[in-house]
Amino acid sequence: MQRWRGLEAVPPGWGRCVVTIGVFDGVHRGHRELIDRAVRRARERDLPAVVVTFDPHPAELIRPGTHPARLSTLDRRAELVAERGADVFCVIPFTEQLSRTEPAGFVHEILVDRLHTAVVVVGSNFTFGYRAAGDVPALEELGRRFGFSCEALDLISENDVTFSSTYIRSCIDAGAVRDAAHALGRWHRVDGVIVHGHKRGRDLGFPTANVACPPHTAIPADGVYAGWFRIGDRRLMTAISVGTNPTFSGRVRTVEAYVLDVDENFYGHEVGVEFVERLRGQEHFDGVEPLIAQMGKDVADTRTILTASGGALGPDDEPA
Repeated sequence: MQRWRGLEAVPPGWGRCVVTIGVFDGVHRGHRELIDRAVRRARERDLPAVVVTFDPHPAELIRPGTHPARLSTLDRRAELVAERGADVFCVIPFTEQLSRTEPAGFVHEILVDRLHTAVVVVGSNFTFGYRAAGDVPALEELGRRFGFSCEALDLISENDVTFSSTYIRSCIDAGAVRDAAHALGRWHRVDGVIVHGHKRGRDLGFPTANVACPPHTAIPADGVYAGWFRIGDRRLMTAISVGTNPTFSGRVRTVEAYVLDVDENFYGHEVGVEFVERLRGQEHFDGVEPLIAQMGKDVADTRTILTASGGALGPDDEPA
C-alpha cells in the first residue's frame, strides 16, 4: 500500500480511482464497511482504492482544546487500512485554509482536481466543507456535476447502539473494554515507547514496562486489566495497570504492563498494549503486603482469562 502525505504527493499522471473519505479514527467496524465497499468497487472497475483521512483531527483545529481521545495513531490507522486491501492511504493536513473551504471547493480540490475520483464511498452521516455545510445529498449533486458517483452506507448498529468512534471512546473512558472491542472488531490498543519509571514494580517482584503514549491517546479508565503486549511479531500475556499508583501517593497517570513469563529489558522499544478485560478498579492499599497479594491475584486472573480466550485476536473470534 502506498502512503501519501498531502495532495501534492499524488503521482503525476494519476488516473481515476475509487475513494472513501473520513477521519477513520480506530478503523472500527463501521469504517471497515466503507473501506471494504471502496475496495470492492475499485476491483470491479480495475481502479486503485484510495482511503483519504485527515491529520490532525478536524476538531483539534475547529474547537481547540476539545480534541477527542485518539483511538489509534496515524501509523496504526495505516496498518489497519492496509489489512483491508486499500491501495493508497492518503493523509491530508487539516489546516485553517481547508476548514474554511466551501463544500463545492472542497470536493473539486480533493476528489476531482487531484484524485480524479470515479466513485466515492462515505457514511450516511458524512459532512464536509466550511461549517460542515456539505452533506450526502450535496455530495451526490456535486458528483453529477463533476462526473463521479456517490455511495452512502448506513451506520452499523446493534441493539439500538450505533458503532461510532464517539461510542467507542465512551466505552474506553468507562473501562468497558470488551464493549469497545466489540464495536472495533478487535481489542482496543494503545501504542507507545517503553520508558523508565520509578521501578517500584521490580522491587515488589512484578517488574512493569512503562508505556509512554502520544498525547490524546484513548486510555481506559483507571484500574487493572488483562491484555496482550505486542512487540515486533510477538504477542505476550500481560497484566496492565492504569492510574496514579495511589498506594504510593502518585499523581501522574501511567500505563504499566507486567509481561507474564518474560524477563527482558524493553526500554526504548515501540510496543502495543491491547486491553481484553477489566479485572478491577484502582485501589489504595494499606501497605505493601496487601498490594503484593492483590498483584499476585491479578496475574493469576490474567493468565486464566487469556488462556481461556484461546489466543483470540478479537472479541468475536473466541472459542465458545
